[in-house]
Amino acid sequence: MIDLHTHTIFSDGELIPAELIRRAKFAGYKAIGISDHVDETNLEFVLKSILPIKKKYALHMGIEVFIGVELTHVSPDLIPECTELARKNGAEYVIVHGETIVEPVARGTNLAALQARVDILAHPGLITVEEVKLAAELGVFLEITTRKGHSYTNGHVARLALEHGARLIINNDAHAPGDLVSQEMRKKIALGSGLDQRQWIEAEKNSEALVQKMLNNR
Repeated sequence: MIDLHTHTIFSDGELIPAELIRRAKFAGYKAIGISDHVDETNLEFVLKSILPIKKKYALHMGIEVFIGVELTHVSPDLIPECTELARKNGAEYVIVHGETIVEPVARGTNLAALQARVDILAHPGLITVEEVKLAAELGVFLEITTRKGHSYTNGHVARLALEHGARLIINNDAHAPGDLVSQEMRKKIALGSGLDQRQWIEAEKNSEALVQKMLNNR
């Protein structure tokens, strides 16, 4: 298993990085990505704090570790600038906190994230057909999430992605130990969103593809 959407005490997660990584390893994950919530005020601090431990923890804990960010409630017109800033400061991947229906995310966030060519658009809510087509064109992964609330629109996201060729990725959006779900639960949530067995496997392979891309960029 691979999960690239998790949070630590550097944003609103419950665990320090070491414990999150250790628990992910114990739960059966072979790669974990830490992507704390950031905007321009804390982006550099978070990356500077977590990036130095990446290689050391991966070596000693026996699990691949990647450090990214999740741009969260950033105004759509600032997303391109923040994406560039994150990459310049060493983020291995960039997620944008999409237009989930359970939070007041600004309209236009999904589109701005896609146009900025982020890596993953998290919980994109009632994403439009045009946006899904753009995600397919630009190679931005759309998230199927195991997280409560955000998962309400998984079926909508999955249906449009399958219809228009956008690539899906499964993530936990983990904030606490219990959020690191098992492979069986990941599968059930994927199937519950409308994917079949083959499509679930393909979504999991998409995580592997993104991990390989990051490894190649190191």
